Amino acid sequence: MAQILALVDDIFFQAKMLETAKHSGVEMKSFSSGDALLAEINHAAPKLVVVDLNARQAPVETIASLCSRDSQVPVVAFFSHVQTDLAQRARQAGCTEVMPRSKFTKDLAAIFSRAKS
Repeated sequence: MAQILALVDDIFFQAKMLETAKHSGVEMKSFSSGDALLAEINHAAPKLVVVDLNARQAPVETIASLCSRDSQVPVVAFFSHVQTDLAQRARQAGCTEVMPRSKFTKDLAAIFSRAKS
């Protein structure tokens, strides 16, 4: 069972995240659609959900759907630093933590390590 579920459709960044997860001692499962991630939530009990707000498959709507299920799973989203309106929409949808992609990348190992506890 994956400790981290991620909505990320950028395959290069997926690879970076998977490698960091491996080095952090956590298992990550990546999805390219919000529907697939939400279907997995029904069968898994992840410790963390990560959402790329630039994913093509309705990332903000996925966050809203996830948070409306009374889920206690933290949701961390990242965005291009110039898209502050997108970040605000993610916060309004119920996202636990929203940060620019550069900060997310810099703090990736620490963020993933939190999923171990």
